[in-house]
Parts: sequence; C-alpha cells; structure tokens
Amino acid sequence: MKATWNQEYVSKKNRITHCIENFSSEGNILYDGRNTIKTFEIDSLRINIKSFRIPNLINKIAYRFFRKSKAERSFAYANMLKEKGIGTPDPIAYFEEQSGLTFKRSFYVSRQVEYDLTFRELVDDPDYPRHEEILRAFTRFTYSLHENDVLFLDHSPGNTLIQINKGDYKFYLVDLNRMVFKELTDTERFLNFSRLTPKREMVEIMADEYAKLIGGSSSEVFAKMWFFTDKFQKKYWKKQKIKRFLKPKKN
Repeated sequence: MKATWNQEYVSKKNRITHCIENFSSEGNILYDGRNTIKTFEIDSLRINIKSFRIPNLINKIAYRFFRKSKAERSFAYANMLKEKGIGTPDPIAYFEEQSGLTFKRSFYVSRQVEYDLTFRELVDDPDYPRHEEILRAFTRFTYSLHENDVLFLDHSPGNTLIQINKGDYKFYLVDLNRMVFKELTDTERFLNFSRLTPKREMVEIMADEYAKLIGGSSSEVFAKMWFFTDKFQKKYWKKQKIKRFLKPKKN
C-alpha cells in the first residue's frame, strides 16, 4: 500500500500507518455507510480516517491508470483549499492499495475538527440559537468559495462543519473529493445552493445576503436560487419514490 504524506505529520507516520493496517478492528466509528469514517487518538492528536468502498470493476481499472482516486482527490483538494485560506480539516495523508492491473482500497487521513453544528441543524431546527445570523455567515462563506473559484459539488447539509466562538463563526468543508476550481458563472453560483435546504424561508435569507454581496436584487437572486432548489427537491423525491417502489418488500 503506497502513501503520500503532509510533511508536517511524518513524525506520526508509523502510528498512523498502524491505524490504516488495523482499520477494521480499531478506532471509533463516526459514520458507517457506503464509506466508513473512524476516529483514532495518537497522543494528543485526534485523526479522522475515511475508508472508501472498493470501486466497481470499471473504476478499479480507471483509478489504477486513468483517474485520481477519491482519496488522492480529497488530499489534493484539501491542500488547495488551505492555500486559498478556506477552512477544511488539515490533510495528513492518503493511502492506496493496488493489485496488478486493478485498484483496491483507499483511505484519506485528516485532522479531526471539533465543531458545534453542521448546516443540517439549521434545516432541522428553525429555533436554533442565532439561526439567521449563522445562516447569513454561512452564505458569506459560500460567497468566499465562489470568489476563490471553488465549486464544491457536494455542498449539502452535512458537509460543512461550523464552530461558534462568541459570535464568531468558522466553517470547514468535508467530503472533498468532488470539486471544480474555475471562475464560476452566475448560474453555477445560484445552483450551488440548491442541495442545502428545501425550506423557502431559509433560501430567502441566503438570497438576501448573497444579493448584498454581489450588489444584486434580492428578489431576483431568490427567484434563481429557488428555481434550482425546487428543481433539485422534485428530482430527489422522485428518485426516492422509485427506490421505495423497487425495494424488495419484507414478508
């Protein structure tokens, strides 16, 4: 298994490699789904290791010869975000396991960030303290992404960690393997908000704040944001309905 390291963390190389080699039996599960995320303690350092599922046959070959793996992209994009001054957990390393002509497992290692909430809490709890204030700060953070030529394709409720410190808000992007770095069109900017919330009142606040930042009309920005949000929601629920219909029924 080959590894690429952030030089600031090479002193922990042996301990972190041990965590990778014993990933299935050690560590504390943070998330277990299509991919698995675990946390590990190394002295005073708390790390986060994401194990990507083994890809299908086509991607086994693609990741081996033609495309960067999700782990490599996560590591590279984290470094690019850090260079731009955008919050994301420190990238530590990525590991890739290859066998002959195919790609097998991969892992992305980052420093664990302690946080107070994600955007999801704002969606689920409209009475969350300083709800509108945080929402507007999040909108300014998203604007800073766009101004830095960052299109975060997985800009969804669980992928921004939020720290609160006496009214100061810090934002950290996670789940980084799908990003584009380029100058964004207005359409791409407004579309980038579409996956965050189905709640009209939240989109109204984000549109109002974003309009101030770009010197535009709040009503016009809202109309565009809501168009893409509504379109995404209809597509999402249609897909969920099909999934439920196709799911085998229990006896």
